[in-house]
Amino acid sequence: MATARQITALLKSHSKGDEEAFKTVALQIAANEARKGHSHLAAQIQKIISGSHARQIPGGASEAKSVVQPIVFSRPEGELGNLLEIVETKVRLSHMVLEDSLRERLRRIVREQKSFNQLREHGLFPRQRILLMGPPGCGKTMTASALSGEMGMPLFVVRLDALFTKFLGETAAKLRLIFEAIEKSRGIFLFDEFDSLGLARGSQHDVAEMRRVLNTFLVLIENMKGHSMVIAASNHPDSLDSALFRRFDDLIQYGMPQVEELESLIKNRIAGMKKSKIAWSRVRPLFGGLSYADAARIADEAMKEMIINGSPVLKTENLIVAINERKSFRNK
Repeated sequence: MATARQITALLKSHSKGDEEAFKTVALQIAANEARKGHSHLAAQIQKIISGSHARQIPGGASEAKSVVQPIVFSRPEGELGNLLEIVETKVRLSHMVLEDSLRERLRRIVREQKSFNQLREHGLFPRQRILLMGPPGCGKTMTASALSGEMGMPLFVVRLDALFTKFLGETAAKLRLIFEAIEKSRGIFLFDEFDSLGLARGSQHDVAEMRRVLNTFLVLIENMKGHSMVIAASNHPDSLDSALFRRFDDLIQYGMPQVEELESLIKNRIAGMKKSKIAWSRVRPLFGGLSYADAARIADEAMKEMIINGSPVLKTENLIVAINERKSFRNK
């Protein structure tokens, strides 16, 4: 039978009118009963919950089990409005140049989210806490946008500049406010530049207040409930506290792009422009050390130069000049 904890959770969710939390706990009870061999009772619970869910979502039970509906979420207001920035995106995974293995891992996250209700019926949950690691400009932030677009979930970027304050305890309180929003809504919450929050305890830059903030984050993300997804993006995973890694459901490592990937990105970016025959054999040797973000900026700068100069076509020289300027800018 249901444990005391599960009964308490059922009563709390019912008293708060939280239908989704109520169903989640009920399905966990069903899964426990099934494991004990009480298959008939488990089937009855699942049938009741599935029938209730089908009445609430147009299209019936089959749609409720496999489709994540687009979420409508109002812009954060009050103090929360200073901490979260909602970002509208039309980016999809198909717009990104990715290694096959990395693309498949991201597609798996999407598939799990779209099978949310099916997994929940068996007491399972999709990946909800994702840590993206890699050098700047390799596509971590764009990944959050693409996942938002794929799943129809709003993207909220946590404003770390507003999160951190000089007053003792205030940063941790603001962090709790963000996680309350995470539990009450359904969206993707991006902690970009996560290194400033997840700095390893005991490092040379460690201070007592930041240690308290990190401890608060560890507790909040481990106990995270609801249907939202938290994505943290780190440029320096080696500086993160080791306790963070086991709090995430998936750790995804990004690397610097290969020459072929940079060429593909630039070709996609300039596809709408009339161009001369680009001598890629002259361009490729200049790609060393460039990121995806660099390649996108290079393509844009080359097209702007073509337009400003009134040239009828995009030339190889436009790309070469843009690459050299970008490298010069990065080396300053």
